[in-house]
Amino acid sequence: MKLWMKILLALVLGVVTGVVLGPKADYFKPIGSLFLNLISMIIMPLVLASIVVSITSIRDLKRLGHVGLTTLGMFLLTTFAAILIGLAFAHFLKPGLGMSLQTVKIVSSPSIPRLGEIILSLVPANPIAAIVNGNILQVIVFAIFLGIAINLSGERGRALLDVFESLADVMYRLTSIVMEFSPIGVFAIMASVTGSFGYVVLVPLAKLLTIYYAACLFHIFFVFCTILWFMAKIAPVPFFKGMGDAIIMAFSTCSSLATLPVSMHCIQKNLGVSKNVTSFVLPLGTSLNMNGAALYQAMAAMFVAQAYGIELGWPSILLLIATSTISAIAAAGVPGSGFLMLSLVFGAVGLPLEGMALLAGIDRLREMPSTVLNVLGNGVCAVYIAEKENELDEQQYNHQKLIEVEGNEV
Repeated sequence: MKLWMKILLALVLGVVTGVVLGPKADYFKPIGSLFLNLISMIIMPLVLASIVVSITSIRDLKRLGHVGLTTLGMFLLTTFAAILIGLAFAHFLKPGLGMSLQTVKIVSSPSIPRLGEIILSLVPANPIAAIVNGNILQVIVFAIFLGIAINLSGERGRALLDVFESLADVMYRLTSIVMEFSPIGVFAIMASVTGSFGYVVLVPLAKLLTIYYAACLFHIFFVFCTILWFMAKIAPVPFFKGMGDAIIMAFSTCSSLATLPVSMHCIQKNLGVSKNVTSFVLPLGTSLNMNGAALYQAMAAMFVAQAYGIELGWPSILLLIATSTISAIAAAGVPGSGFLMLSLVFGAVGLPLEGMALLAGIDRLREMPSTVLNVLGNGVCAVYIAEKENELDEQQYNHQKLIEVEGNEV
């Protein structure tokens, strides 16, 4: 049985076990936490080694700049599209209309981080501390500068590069080992979550959840398929087949960071994207390209505004777009981070923070498709960059399709 099938089976069994056992299923939580800890121990050394090796593989600094700018441009494109979709679905379908809630007070806008503060926060004063604290964005910045410095050092930097190449290979192997335990981890996580929340959490906000799921599907089929079909000029179906393991992993763990090793494996092994592009785009996207978070923050703000009868004019909408983009970039790729960043969005447009209490109960159910959207967005950008840089093995990308054709001929 393939790994993704084992993970899917574990997910279903976990949900059933949680429903049957109820709160007693919380006994499985330590097993799920242990699995997430195994994933977490891989992430920082994997990101550091992968990006250093990726940067050093591009010895032409002009090409490195071109790849970097193209990657950032794709991130902004998909994030902006996600925000617009979230706003549009909430505006036309009005999930919060008719709730007629009253607030104790309207929150004034908090201090939004200035551009200078954001830039300063990207550069680590202590790279070791950034690794220890799990600040992936600072680790990425350090790895980029380190990779450039190794390139400029020529042969004298070769010894250090050999160390990072060896570390990267070892971490890829360790990822494969840890992933063998993923069905057990996914079962434990889903059992404990379902046992704790059950289905009751869906009742008060079922409409919002339904609309959000529909918006995520719309983003996948409209934005992602458009990029693959018209911009990269490749068929979308093999992409979703190749990302199967990552989709299941993202849906069950609700963590883009925890899914990162699996995503890198799927993109590289299943879809034929070069190691250089995979190692550069995916870790960067895990911090900067949160399509699911951006879409939800825009929709959640509109939902709360409708629930409390607050009219959002065009200045507020533009501010909402800006703060949703900033908060989606600032959010860490771990469960719950997107929900915490809602306070920035709500405060920026003067929405009551009490509205967050409405959303807390369904946040785990919201994070499942949100994380899938994050992971797929990074994958689409990686495939697009690889195709434009001639680092996509199209025969390997289409291997599922080729197998089907050969099977039909036989």
